[in-house]
Amino acid sequence: MNPSPLRRLLLALLPLLLVGFGFSLGSVLLPGQAAPVLQELAPLPTPDFDALEISADESQIARLYNEVSPSVVSINVAVLQRGRVGTASGSGFVISDQGHIVTNYHVIQNAMRDGIEVNFLDGTILRAQIAGEDPGSDLAVLQVSLPPQQLRPLTLADSDRLVIGQTALAIGSPFGQRWTLTQGIISALDRTIQGLSNFSIGSVIQTDAAINQGNSGGPLFNLQGEVIGVNAQIVTESRFNPANSGVGFAIPANLVRRVTEALIRDGEVRYSFLGITALSDEGRPITLNQMETLNLPNNLRGVMVATVSPGGPAERAGLRNMGRTVTVRGERVPTSADIITAINGVPVHDMSTLVSWMAINTRPGDEVTLSIWRDGAPVSMPVTLSQRP
Repeated sequence: MNPSPLRRLLLALLPLLLVGFGFSLGSVLLPGQAAPVLQELAPLPTPDFDALEISADESQIARLYNEVSPSVVSINVAVLQRGRVGTASGSGFVISDQGHIVTNYHVIQNAMRDGIEVNFLDGTILRAQIAGEDPGSDLAVLQVSLPPQQLRPLTLADSDRLVIGQTALAIGSPFGQRWTLTQGIISALDRTIQGLSNFSIGSVIQTDAAINQGNSGGPLFNLQGEVIGVNAQIVTESRFNPANSGVGFAIPANLVRRVTEALIRDGEVRYSFLGITALSDEGRPITLNQMETLNLPNNLRGVMVATVSPGGPAERAGLRNMGRTVTVRGERVPTSADIITAINGVPVHDMSTLVSWMAINTRPGDEVTLSIWRDGAPVSMPVTLSQRP
């Protein structure tokens, strides 16, 4: 009897489960329709945590939920795909007292005009406009009209200071269950996921906090109530029935900060471009077969360059395509290759760290210095970056 094939693990974009295609007048602000009248609502009651019979740890989590949840929103979107109207849902959170809200780009992708509805914990429901969107990072910024005193922006943490094992909490609207709190840990750092462009997203946070459809765009936060990432994707065994498997991914806060600031200021994000492909762009380290074939130190870490874009920054600076490949124990291994080990003195462990560092810290036109391992010796190479095509 032949064993059944392994089921492929699929990265599933969380909230784009389109339901009930149909025509809905309620999702459009009709010409001449009056704008909603806003009134300042009474603050939500705060529980007396000291009077509750719960542990200190439970009290801390409960207090955090009470502090963070008013800043988290549930998002409903009327979308137009292939000439048909449908709905999508997701989450988001407030990042400024000017009404700016962060979510995932894929939550509001294909949104109809005036088709984005934002729901706050206190019952306020508003239409939102898109202030900026960036498929490359799968992030978008919305804007709503509310007075500053009714907005409670969340703080973005320094995601470079995260550690594996640190507590991670998520608030969102999984399967439409709004303001659901889940708890877990940071399971891994420096993961790589595919964005909604030709480029990957690096330094992604992996967590086992339950994340499901509808959590997309919501915050992953620490015990200080700071946002450490934006929940974006999960690993699932089925494209058609995606559910939490304990492997979720969040876009790191430092990239969120860089992207949202650019979107609010300029309406777009301009990324720098090096012009290489890596032999492994999925965060995998250099293999033992590669080390032995290329006579590399057994603890060498970096990005093994497969190809350089013709006329691109890397080629102009002198980086080379890898040499011919041979098969070693079933693995295709190059007989020569440039290996990027650092950028501006910052160690590069894999493609994930290189992509993330460049996205956060560089702009088109910047000059950086690459540390290269070539033919058994270190080489320093200045490169002037161009703009990502």
